[in-house]
Amino acid sequence: MTTSTRGTAKIPAVLVLEDGRIFRGRAYGAVGETFGEAVFSTGMTGYQETLTDPSYHRQVVVMTAPHVGNTGVNDEDPESARIWVAGYVVRDPARVPSNWRSRRSLDEELAKQGVVGICDIDTRALTRHLRERGAMRVGIFSGHSLPDEGTMLAEVRQAPEMKGADLSAEVATKETYVVPAIGEKKFTVAAVDLGIKGMTPHRMAERGIEVHVLPATATAEDVYAVNPDGVFFSNGPGDPSTADHPVAVMREVLSRKTPLFGICFGNQILGRALGFGTYKLKYGHRGINQPVQDRTTGKVEVTAHNHGFAVDAPLDRATDTPYGRVEVSHVCLNDDVVEGLQLLDQPAFSVQYHPEAAAGPHDAAYLFDRFVSLMEGQRA
Repeated sequence: MTTSTRGTAKIPAVLVLEDGRIFRGRAYGAVGETFGEAVFSTGMTGYQETLTDPSYHRQVVVMTAPHVGNTGVNDEDPESARIWVAGYVVRDPARVPSNWRSRRSLDEELAKQGVVGICDIDTRALTRHLRERGAMRVGIFSGHSLPDEGTMLAEVRQAPEMKGADLSAEVATKETYVVPAIGEKKFTVAAVDLGIKGMTPHRMAERGIEVHVLPATATAEDVYAVNPDGVFFSNGPGDPSTADHPVAVMREVLSRKTPLFGICFGNQILGRALGFGTYKLKYGHRGINQPVQDRTTGKVEVTAHNHGFAVDAPLDRATDTPYGRVEVSHVCLNDDVVEGLQLLDQPAFSVQYHPEAAAGPHDAAYLFDRFVSLMEGQRA
């Protein structure tokens, strides 16, 4: 990625998809060029949390909501210390942000952090194209002297694909840190950081859990060195088929029958640990408005998603595994994609979506209480 942070008001920009489709607009954020996987997010709000979610590492995010940047950028809502998206695509950026917490405009923040974006393009047409053709590699090029279309397309096609990408260690913490319990400490949890969002340990801390956040490279010995009452595997970017190390650590946790909870990438890791395969979705689920049914209660939740891969597990029956029986506990009502797994013979479960829900909704917050119940049961 090459960038400049000059004013972008009249600087031309071009978005080039790997299948040759081209969109022309103007620069938004930093000026330069960037490459990644083109995906779209259907959330109407929460762009600041999306931008700072490590799961979006090496992805160029297309916002389907037409107006973006209305509330500016504040210093309270980021989910990590930086913006992780490779590029950003919006239709109509806000000319003036308006919110009592706003400290600067979204355009300014993107430029400050070197994130190349494009605006004033037909994001509806681009989203429909990605729905029909699937997520694909993309490049954004901006500046007054742009390469010819053939050169830009060749550069896009040389960029790495998301399938086969091993990215979690690139976004995870390098050193262990502790998020203390809020109020009385009731439990200790070892959280394996595969791209964790800041709200996740906070949700556990609210329930009296002291969270030890460990690097993605942590071993089983590192996990059990903190004497955990439970183990958590976080969300994160990349292809789960490459995540052999976290799969091996999770199998050790399952062997010890320690209460276990995984979300997003952690759900895919559990699927692999149990012997299921994973596969790449055509265009994935991204946004804060995805309907999921909890099959254990029958309740339908509106949930926050960010995943391009899924677990290949049977929906119609429980499956025997080396760690006991497992069933699909949650399913997406749009396309029947597996959205959760639950072991029936030991305390372990996972979901594919984001129950910490920053930004919203909060329908799935009960899953943290379910994790607490597992630890209470094990202690008893």
